Amino acid sequence: MSWYPFVGLLLGTILATADLFLTQIFSAQITSLVLMLLLIGITRGLHQDGLADMVDGLAGGRTAQARLAIMRDGRVGAIGATGLFLALGLRFAGLNAMPAGEHLALLLGMPVVGRWAMVMGAFHVTYARSEGGLAQPFLTYLSWGHLCLATATAGVVLTLLLGPWAALGCLLIGTALVRLSTAWFHRMFGGVTGDLLGATNEVAEILFIVIIPVVCFR
Repeated sequence: MSWYPFVGLLLGTILATADLFLTQIFSAQITSLVLMLLLIGITRGLHQDGLADMVDGLAGGRTAQARLAIMRDGRVGAIGATGLFLALGLRFAGLNAMPAGEHLALLLGMPVVGRWAMVMGAFHVTYARSEGGLAQPFLTYLSWGHLCLATATAGVVLTLLLGPWAALGCLLIGTALVRLSTAWFHRMFGGVTGDLLGATNEVAEILFIVIIPVVCFR
């Protein structure tokens, strides 16, 4: 997981390159939609699936075990679909409203922040499912050194893109929000799962693309 922010940088590079060519041909709205489809296609929609499952679990379960059982169901309920629709709508709005000249910084930084948030959210947590799962080894073997390397990578990238103070603010505020989310996951689900980390990625990316233009580029 120490490589997650670097993987995010690679994804951001693909998005920024695509944006460079697409804006020469299509409108901002079409470009934003294609960029969304490109990112979802590359990642196979895993994080969107996690977000929808989390919303379904919260809406339909009264206990942690019931919520986990709902999340394991491959079907997406009406509430989960609504939550996913709203998240995609916010992402589209954020991409479409990117200030001129700042596309590179936002498209590179967005997936870096999202994947760093997953590392922060996976550190020193309990895996929620007693029977184990795909994400359990990542949580079990994630060390302080891995977290430091991931944070340093994200910090360097954000400093180059946004400047040192904005980068520091992103990391500090992001750490607080992610760890509060982690505590909430333990309360509602009894721990953290891969779906919850995917949801963390989605929320972090959307917050970045929506808030950073307002705070840093005005």
